[in-house]
Amino acid sequence: MAENNKAYIAAIVYAFIIGLSFMFVKVTLTVASPMDTLAHRFTIALIGATIFIGISKNKLRIDWRVLLRIFPLALLYPIAFFALQVFGLVRTSSSEAGIIQATVPIFTLVFARIILKEKATRGQLVFISLSVMGVIYLLFMNGVGAQITNLIGSGLILLSAVAAALYNVFARKLTQQYSLMTLTYSMTLFGFLVFNTMAIGNHVMKGTTKQFFQPFMHIDFVLAILFLGVLSSLVTSYLSNYVLSKIEATKMSVFSNFATLITILAGVIFLKEEFYLYHLAGAVVIIIGVVGTNYFGRGSKHREKV
Repeated sequence: MAENNKAYIAAIVYAFIIGLSFMFVKVTLTVASPMDTLAHRFTIALIGATIFIGISKNKLRIDWRVLLRIFPLALLYPIAFFALQVFGLVRTSSSEAGIIQATVPIFTLVFARIILKEKATRGQLVFISLSVMGVIYLLFMNGVGAQITNLIGSGLILLSAVAAALYNVFARKLTQQYSLMTLTYSMTLFGFLVFNTMAIGNHVMKGTTKQFFQPFMHIDFVLAILFLGVLSSLVTSYLSNYVLSKIEATKMSVFSNFATLITILAGVIFLKEEFYLYHLAGAVVIIIGVVGTNYFGRGSKHREKV
């Protein structure tokens, strides 16, 4: 029982960090471009991962063959996921992004059904449809009387959720072949290389190389990028895997939905973001869909499949 209590505490901490990450991304975007934010985030993450490996007893063995196998996965996460997320947050609020991001478990189940031929119960299909309706409702309401940039931002966040779901499906095989640290470090390395190459290359072409490190002159940016690089990128990876080793994935997904609530509250309280009634309605529908999908997924072997 004590181990389960620790797992639930870890799950709450995980959800809290994820929930706040959207707010901290918005903070970094006030003084840095999206690409510079990504470059600095993964520089901090790589430094943190390297320090952890240096002081830990586990030695990391990575060669070019391992990197070659992990690279296609890294294109989905972290590269596509974080790029779509940060560019989406330029055009939409963090609270709305958190609501849309709650659809990741739904997309994961759909892609697992299509790609891995995993079966779903009728109950799951009903609640999946409910969540999809919630997302469509949010996108529709954003398009009514709103600027096109808001709709584009929501669309990019939705695509980032799709990228995360595809990663969840394709990562299942590699997680059985490589250690958690091997995967985490390799993917962080790819994020560091890709985002820094793009950010520095962009500054070189524009002749603004000196501006690359200027965001570090702002204390708010430093604190936010440390949170994103260390806590949101590295610590959450450890916490999620620890929790999944102790409790069922369906229970973990419910805690992930708690992150959506944290994101909404942080955006409204700290960033003074506007939050409308249709946001609340969409959030409720999406979360009911996710929780319902998880509930009908329990003991699915004993239920009728479709």
